[in-house]
Amino acid sequence: MTEFMDQNNQADIAIEGLSKSFGTQKVLDGFSLSVAHGETVAVLGRSGTGKSVLLRLLIGLQKPDAGHIRIQGQEINGLEVKPLNEIRKKIGFLFQEGALYDSLTVEQNVEFPLSRHTTLSAHERKSRALELLESVGMKDDVDKMPSQISGGMQKRVGLARALALGPAIVFLDEPTAGLDPITAAEIGALISRLQEEHKMTSLVVTHDLHGAKHFANRVVMLDHGKVLFEGRFDDLQKSTDPFVMQYLKDAA
Repeated sequence: MTEFMDQNNQADIAIEGLSKSFGTQKVLDGFSLSVAHGETVAVLGRSGTGKSVLLRLLIGLQKPDAGHIRIQGQEINGLEVKPLNEIRKKIGFLFQEGALYDSLTVEQNVEFPLSRHTTLSAHERKSRALELLESVGMKDDVDKMPSQISGGMQKRVGLARALALGPAIVFLDEPTAGLDPITAAEIGALISRLQEEHKMTSLVVTHDLHGAKHFANRVVMLDHGKVLFEGRFDDLQKSTDPFVMQYLKDAA
């Protein structure tokens, strides 16, 4: 553990030996990863390979069977609810389905975390929400309900909400899933632009190989809970691992 701490004390996200099983199914098997400040890492793999479980473990919604997780140097395993919630405030989360509140307008959805976790006035919250919505191309839809906008637009609003508290770290769960290729490319470009503007540390779990190529500094390939590849996208394309080669072929 001491060596792990020494090696990763500059990382915003540091994971060592993470394992998680559900019954006889092992979805993560000794997973380790370090994500530096300002870096974007994409975790690739088929459905059921533990990608979304990894995110739930990282924000403490589930507990690992073994391993360590440190967020900005603080171990989160075993934390009580109050200190865990303080760490969560540093993290923005884009859910796979957007997870907008159906009864709130687009603007109110973005204001929601500001009303819960800040002392900003109503005017300040509104101003912040409108600024964020403009940054994701949604300034003309602030009064619409989630049911009145497309899936791609919901992802944009979800991104704005994830950035509301100015997080140091952002987790994105399948940000382009269920979108047509053009909209998926637009969301990928938006992620890249926001990353550049806000200098956030980002971990993205995705099936979208093409998107990962454009917005990730580094990619990790998972299969059966184990890391098959970790490195730059260009090196992934040169891999001789049979699974990686087939994944690349299927995604072409």
